[in-house]
Amino acid sequence: MPDDGGSRYAARRARRFVLSRRLVRRALITGLEGFTGQYLSRELKAAGWAVFGIGRAERPDDLCYRQVDLSDTAGLTDWVNEVQPDVVAHLAGIAFVGHGDPEAFYRVNLIGTRNLLAALAACNKRPDCVLLASSANVYGNAASGVLAESALPNPANDYAVSKLAMEFMAKLWQGKLPILIARPFNYTGIGQSDAFLLPKIVSHFRRRAEVIELGNLDVWRDFSDVRWVAAAYRRLLEAAPAGEIVNVCSGRTHSLREVLAMAEAITGHSIRVEVNPAFVRANEVKTLCGDSSRLRSLVDPPDMPPLEETLRWMLQHK
Repeated sequence: MPDDGGSRYAARRARRFVLSRRLVRRALITGLEGFTGQYLSRELKAAGWAVFGIGRAERPDDLCYRQVDLSDTAGLTDWVNEVQPDVVAHLAGIAFVGHGDPEAFYRVNLIGTRNLLAALAACNKRPDCVLLASSANVYGNAASGVLAESALPNPANDYAVSKLAMEFMAKLWQGKLPILIARPFNYTGIGQSDAFLLPKIVSHFRRRAEVIELGNLDVWRDFSDVRWVAAAYRRLLEAAPAGEIVNVCSGRTHSLREVLAMAEAITGHSIRVEVNPAFVRANEVKTLCGDSSRLRSLVDPPDMPPLEETLRWMLQHK
């Protein structure tokens, strides 16, 4: 019978050996196994960072990962003290606006974030940057066409309220931690759940479905490519502009009808669209377009792939 205690001890020694390599910059990503976390991990590793993570999935053979829930304050504190990260990207949270449990938005997005900040503040090594992923949904149904960070928040659903509450809560930690708040607008790519709009459309075109049920077709969104978002996050982490709130966006909008037309042109397949009243939300945000001026004043993000290129990448993925 294997010596489980000895195996755990050996694994812990191996992990400490990895952590002892102080010459390598260390990044901690919450939600490492999630959609955005996977892309940011690749982006940081390609730039020479050692990447550590937390998440809900089990990865027993990964010495740089710990299965920790954001409600587990002891587990968070233990892992932060062991990693002693140079930068932190907090991506974990409930991101689907239509999530069925409104209370979960506040437990995870608000209280979970507070638990993480408390663990970071208690660590004897102060990180250089703590990036908190908020959301452009905090702007709500704003009247202005292009939204800068100075726009008055007007959240229209529990998800957006939880993210805005997180931002206000984070101000309590500004004196202890170099916090940066990112407000990403809609973005997509391979690996995003079909619960989100563009992956749902891509899935229907890939299997050449005859019909797709959607909600309001007259919505306009500022869509970005997840690979570009990961690159922008990495550059923000390296620049470490503490105290800033930054839109992460393309500055261009496309209507849902345009997205459908692009997918049809790429695949040569036509789908009949049926509007399902159950998918039409009374508090739907009609138009979201971001002003990326502040982002570009702080870092030099790469060129944004056109939305048609992102859709082609997703549609042709094997």
